[in-house]
Amino acid sequence: MTDRSLLILPGDGIGPEVMAEVRKIIDWFGTARGISFTVSEGLVGGVAYDAHGTPLTDETMEQAQNVDAVLLGAVGGPAYDNLDFSVKPERGLLRLRKEMDLYANLRPAQCFEALADFSSLKREIVSGLDIMILRELTSGVYFGEPRGIHREGNERVGINTQRYTESEIARAARSAFELARRRSNKVCSMEKANVMESGILWRDVVTEVHAAEYPDVELSHMYADNGAMQLVRAPKQFDVILTDNLFGDILSDCAAMLTGSLGMLPSASLGAPMANGRPKAMYEPVHGSAPDITGQGKANPIACILSFAMALRYSFDLGDEAKRLEAAVEGVLADGARTADLMGPEGGTPISTSEMGDAIVAKLAA
Repeated sequence: MTDRSLLILPGDGIGPEVMAEVRKIIDWFGTARGISFTVSEGLVGGVAYDAHGTPLTDETMEQAQNVDAVLLGAVGGPAYDNLDFSVKPERGLLRLRKEMDLYANLRPAQCFEALADFSSLKREIVSGLDIMILRELTSGVYFGEPRGIHREGNERVGINTQRYTESEIARAARSAFELARRRSNKVCSMEKANVMESGILWRDVVTEVHAAEYPDVELSHMYADNGAMQLVRAPKQFDVILTDNLFGDILSDCAAMLTGSLGMLPSASLGAPMANGRPKAMYEPVHGSAPDITGQGKANPIACILSFAMALRYSFDLGDEAKRLEAAVEGVLADGARTADLMGPEGGTPISTSEMGDAIVAKLAA
C-alpha cells in the first residue's frame, strides 16, 4: 500500500489502449524511482452502460471521491448515439465533474519543437508555445437554470441561463493566480463584460481578488472574442488565460489546434483540497474515443501520458518527476518517433500505440 491512490477509468474506444501505455509509465515510476501508487480500475461511459445500464455507477462515483486522483481515458461512440440523454456515456463524465466539484479545468497548449511544423500556423508563431487555459467547469451556461426547450405560441424556444456567483468566480480566479505564480506570473481574464452582466461581475470579482490577494501577479482583461483572435495571431503573449465555462470550452479547443494534434493534449480538472491537502482531481486527454481507429494500434497515447504528468505535478507535488516524463516525451518526438496522427507530408512508417509507450519508457530509463 501507498499513500498515493489512483482510480483508472479507461472508458470507451481508444481509452483502454492509451491507458495501457500510462500503466507502463506508472509501473516504471514504481520500479525505477520508488514512487508507487495504489491503483484501482472501474468503468465509465458506454462500457459502464453496457455492464450496468448507467454510464457511472454509485459505487464507482464513491471510489472517485475517495482517491487522490482519477485518470480517465475517453467516453462515447456512435453505438450509444440513440440512448436517452440521461444515460449517454458523456453523462458519466459530467457526473464525475459535478459531484467531485472539479471547478478548475486546466488545459495546457504546449508546442513541442519537433512538432512545430504540424500546426496550421507558421512555425515562428507557435514554436516554444507554452500557455495554460483555466476554464471554470461546474457553473455558467451549461448548468444554469432555467433551461430547456418549450413552446411560446406557435414556435419552440430554447433557453440556457448564464449564471455565476461571486464565490464561484473567486475560487476560479484564485486557482488561476496560484497557477501563474508557478509559471510566468501573468493572468489574462477573458469574458464579455461589454454585453453580458455575468461578464461585468466576472471582471469585477477577478479584479477584487487580484487586488486583495495577488498583487504580485500581472493581471490583464480581454473580451473573449478578441481573445480568440489573439490566440491565432500571437498566442505566445499569454501565460495563463482565465475564463468561464462557455468561453473556456471554445477557447481551449482553439488553442488545442495550435499544437498540431489533439493526440498531444492533456487536461486536469481540480477541486477543493481534501483532508490530506491534495485537491480533488481528474486527469484526461482532450481527444475523444476515436471509434474509427479503435483496436488498430493507431492511437496516440501521448495526451494520456501527459495527463499523468499533470497528476504528478498537481496532485502529488512531484514536479521534477513530471518534468522528467515530459522531457522523455519530447526526446522521443525529437528522435523522430511518430504515431499515425503525427505523420507529415514527407511520409514514413508510423509506430503503434504500444511502441510509442515503450519508446517513452525507454527514454525515461536512458
